[in-house]
Amino acid sequence: MIDLTTQYMSLALKNPLVASASPLTESMDNLRRLEDSGIAAVVLPSLFEEQLALESVLIDRDLSRGADEFAEAITYLPNVESYNTGPEGYLELIHRAKKAVVIPVIASLNGTTPGGWVRYAREMEQAGADAIELNLYSIETDPRKSGDTVEDRYCELVHQVKAGLQIPVAVKLSPFFSSMAHMARRLDDAGADALVLFNRFYQADFDIENLEAAPHLVLSDPCELPLRLHWVAILCGSVRPSLAITGGVHRAEDVVKCMMAGAEVAMMTSALIQNGVRYPHRILDDLVLWMTEHEYESIEQMHGSMSYRAAPNPGAFERSNYMKMLSSYALRMR
Repeated sequence: MIDLTTQYMSLALKNPLVASASPLTESMDNLRRLEDSGIAAVVLPSLFEEQLALESVLIDRDLSRGADEFAEAITYLPNVESYNTGPEGYLELIHRAKKAVVIPVIASLNGTTPGGWVRYAREMEQAGADAIELNLYSIETDPRKSGDTVEDRYCELVHQVKAGLQIPVAVKLSPFFSSMAHMARRLDDAGADALVLFNRFYQADFDIENLEAAPHLVLSDPCELPLRLHWVAILCGSVRPSLAITGGVHRAEDVVKCMMAGAEVAMMTSALIQNGVRYPHRILDDLVLWMTEHEYESIEQMHGSMSYRAAPNPGAFERSNYMKMLSSYALRMR
């Protein structure tokens, strides 16, 4: 009997497949179908920092109704009123999700400043969330702001949120740090229970006819996986937090690679959007078949077997392998 169980933070999961944050996980029907199809845990859609700011502005608007001045800042906020149910409704979403499924439900906070996060994180815990994922999604555009300043702010946010909770906290990161290993260690020190690598930046394309930036959504594919495998393999065994890979997980073979690199879970969204919420059944069947054919009895047996520490050639993870990779490609082209 193949043992697919894994431990992610303090959560005992029946397998390593997790549905990451997306509009898919806002529907109770989808959550039930995902659970029935074998998904081991779900991350709810993110509650955005802009929604907290919007809530504050709307409250201020109500309090000052009839006054001569209007909160001008409201016009600069993104249109997030219709994205999901907002701060208070989000707590109800957690409550409903916990009633709908048995698998762990992870709430998601998307922001970069402490602000109201500590308060809302506590309320999410009280609403029944099994864990919280801090989604540190931002692009720093101020040239006066140093990398140290940005990293200090992130670590302080993690520290403050973690200090007020009993449930575990995962941190979802971008790959754009000058020293990812050092940043991972700092987040470890700040109390993070898991690191999720990596966030996908959905950046606007240029509409050259109308001279404006236009939204352009591109789903992930397995070509994005090597960057995640690379860093999880390096971090495996050198930091305390659990490791999760998100972005590029589409097949059973991708899940195997994630486990061998040292991840505890493999998260997916694009594959579910493309193939439907019943798709996890196929991945799990293929995963069991692959493990049987290759004589693996458990996920634990393969965990970290291709990490930096376990590799016979650690240079494959470092710059010394760069020229070798380029030359090997040139040879194939002849």
